[in-house]
Amino acid sequence: MDIHLFHTKADLGRAAAACGANAIRSAIEANGRANIVVATGASQFEILDALVGDATIDWSRVTGFHLDEYIGMPETHPASFRRYLQERFTSKIRALGAFHFIEGDAADLDAELERVSRAIEAHPIDVTFAGIGENGHLAFNDPPADFDTEKPYIVVSLDDRCRRQQFGEGWFPTFEDVPATAISMSIRQIMKSKVLVLSVPDARKADAVREALEGPVTGACPASIVQRHPACHVFLDTQSAGRLSPAFRTRAATTVE
Repeated sequence: MDIHLFHTKADLGRAAAACGANAIRSAIEANGRANIVVATGASQFEILDALVGDATIDWSRVTGFHLDEYIGMPETHPASFRRYLQERFTSKIRALGAFHFIEGDAADLDAELERVSRAIEAHPIDVTFAGIGENGHLAFNDPPADFDTEKPYIVVSLDDRCRRQQFGEGWFPTFEDVPATAISMSIRQIMKSKVLVLSVPDARKADAVREALEGPVTGACPASIVQRHPACHVFLDTQSAGRLSPAFRTRAATTVE
């Protein structure tokens, strides 16, 4: 696990995007194409801005996948992750090979789960962009997360802390408006990605970062599983890294840039 520490969220985002872009180019060079997972949320703004502006990537050879989506959420809703990705990613890349969105408002959720699961099983993932939630979640796998299911996409319940994060970030007018269920990429599916690029800014994530990176690997902190990934790159700012111990920083060879 590589840890990178930056002074600003903007610098963090650009560096995370550069790391992911390098992995995408390497996959295209080796295999003729690349398959990626794109995340949403406040932690991903700067990353997506940098990625869509990267002219060195042959986007026609890239297939993208959606990490998670609220159940019952129409894509016209301001908090829809489909809308987020369309506005900040897919609409800005004319030559994108393909993108598989999760339809959280599908009439038949079982059929939708099967559809997106079949699609991702046919496209081994080269790079996954993600973050860590205030409650330690990875995607929408809230604690206690299921580390065992082999299903690529699953239905999950969102705990109050996760829902309060979504409300606190301004996606919903009231806490009661935040959905209580979602479709999420599973932990095991995320861990199948050849490269993980985790971007985690802001002081409100500091406790989760410490638990995920320094604590035991446990479903009580779902993101702790990344300690077992062979190619995980974690990008932090000085605030999100504020609770890490000096000893951990030394052992992890944290880089300050």
